[in-house]
Amino acid sequence: MAIKITFPDGSQKEYNAGITAQEVAESISPRLAAEVLSCSVNGEQVELNRPINEDATINLYKWDSPEAQHAFWHTSAHLMAEALQELYPGTQFGIGPAIENGFYYDVMPPEGVKLTDAEFPKIEKKMQELQQKKELLVRREITKADALKFFGDRGQTYKNELISELEDGTITTYTQGDYTDLCRGPHLVSTAEIKAVKVLSMAAAYWRGDEKRPMMTRIYGISFPKKKMLDEYLQKLEEAKKRDHRKIGKEMELFFFSDKVGKGLPMWLPKGTALRLRLQEFLRKIQKKYGYQEVITPHIGSKSLYMTSGHWDHYGKDSFQPITTPEEGEVYLLKPMNCPHHCMVYANTPRSYKDLPVRIAEFGTVYRYEQSGELHGLTRVRSFTQDDAHIFCRPDQVKGEFLRVMDIINIIFKALDFKEFEAQISLRDPNNTEKYIGSDEVWEEAQNAIIEACREKGLPAHEETGEAAFYGPKLDFMIKDALGRRWQLGTIQVDYNLPERFKLEYTGADNEKHRPVMIHRAPFGSMERFVAVLIEHTAGHFPLWLTPDQVVVLPISEKFNDYANKVAEYLNQQDVRTIVDERNEKIGRKIRDNELKHIPYLLIVGEKEAADGTVNVRKQGEQGAQETMSMEDFAKKIQDEVRKMTEEF
Repeated sequence: MAIKITFPDGSQKEYNAGITAQEVAESISPRLAAEVLSCSVNGEQVELNRPINEDATINLYKWDSPEAQHAFWHTSAHLMAEALQELYPGTQFGIGPAIENGFYYDVMPPEGVKLTDAEFPKIEKKMQELQQKKELLVRREITKADALKFFGDRGQTYKNELISELEDGTITTYTQGDYTDLCRGPHLVSTAEIKAVKVLSMAAAYWRGDEKRPMMTRIYGISFPKKKMLDEYLQKLEEAKKRDHRKIGKEMELFFFSDKVGKGLPMWLPKGTALRLRLQEFLRKIQKKYGYQEVITPHIGSKSLYMTSGHWDHYGKDSFQPITTPEEGEVYLLKPMNCPHHCMVYANTPRSYKDLPVRIAEFGTVYRYEQSGELHGLTRVRSFTQDDAHIFCRPDQVKGEFLRVMDIINIIFKALDFKEFEAQISLRDPNNTEKYIGSDEVWEEAQNAIIEACREKGLPAHEETGEAAFYGPKLDFMIKDALGRRWQLGTIQVDYNLPERFKLEYTGADNEKHRPVMIHRAPFGSMERFVAVLIEHTAGHFPLWLTPDQVVVLPISEKFNDYANKVAEYLNQQDVRTIVDERNEKIGRKIRDNELKHIPYLLIVGEKEAADGTVNVRKQGEQGAQETMSMEDFAKKIQDEVRKMTEEF
């Protein structure tokens, strides 16, 4: 029987039923067939050797696609599990997914075995031995009873727990060599493509993220189809370590953590506070131009507020314990989100259609009880401040508001040198509209508004059907940092849920009551995470207008401390942020130490400079490149440099 295969460009070709995507690729070109790693058939990602028995639309994925990398790293996780099974018989396995960069497997080593970093070379060697066998991954559909027996006979308690929650008829396993795993796939056809592997790190992880469950060992790895690619990745990893925001934050005296204060609760030092406040002031000025009104709301709220908003149901398990008071029945929560408070601000005043849009902004601190094992510097904390804003508008205003928010995000990314970014438009699933609130008409209007806004701005955006929140579509911004890593920074979300829950209204031109549309907007996302990303993107070399200390004056000996302080006093009066290093150290040591603090300009002063009223200017990172200037000329140089950077905002 002949079937039609449709390709991404819309072209079609006939093949015999039962053909595989690998054979389709071979029919196009041998080179393509050699490069293809995975495929999708009618939107479902599957293995290249899965037979196609009916008309289908297919996509073929090469290494540079996320889909291919997902299949590659998922298979690599199975290869690592196979190696662990051979090396440490009796190991129990949890889950082993592909992640954004690589894969991990949660395991429980057998009694008497303690896995440490010292085991990494042994695991890698065993993975390489197994890879050379080029084992096929065989997919099997299996009944629930057979799955429970198979994994139960092998003592795989965690696998059986997962199986017990699955519906019969939906369970599949994948086998390569002597290793069989419970898995939905997709995978590579065989392990042959996995040419280079590296076990990267190890961490403790509670089973299924529940701190009341057993603690497992999570082993992270990375793999590539070529050794050269692994070498390049490891080189980037070394550079990433140098840029680690925790390391640089300590060197620059920006922030710290203290177990005495509490895990995941960042403490901002004076320099870090100045940096953060400068970012906030930067956004405040932009927001003022775009018609935002700033508010301040409490750090806590009545539990009933979050029950109305739905946040108690959604975030209750991730929140700190409720706060009870001496008054019977009075319960408060540390604020997990700013949105409910802003809904109450909107509801405080009667609104007409002429008053809309209403744009409410706040740098609001919120609290989430993240698991201690998931805390990581400033990127995953329990207390963070969002640059939150909520726009309440009419349905016909949604597109215009999206365009304005996109303007703000563009200004921010440009000012902070994020040159590469793209967007993801998350749409609802048209085949399962029951799980979304709001009418078909308002969803269509909102989704089209987002798509058209991206088109008008010329913003590269890909659409993800079914990824919308139940309360509305959204637009997420992903940037690439200096190391090519992708970060989500900034989001715009349409919400029909909270206006309904809080019975928000405005009086329309028809004199009837209408629900406003609510738009959530956070260009930075959170101040903590944004600062972490900014540190790693710039390696601590912030733009001159933003950096905490712009200049350090280095007297070559204590005799010139008075002159150094005179220079600093003058420059600070000219709004040039300047400090003095008065330590009794050799000038070479002072230069090295202050280079580590990423201060953009070092001014060296001695007898000649003191006599002439000048400074010897050394720019960060420019070895030996120095010039002598008057204090006045240097101040003007810095002022002009800052003005040029900030004149657009």
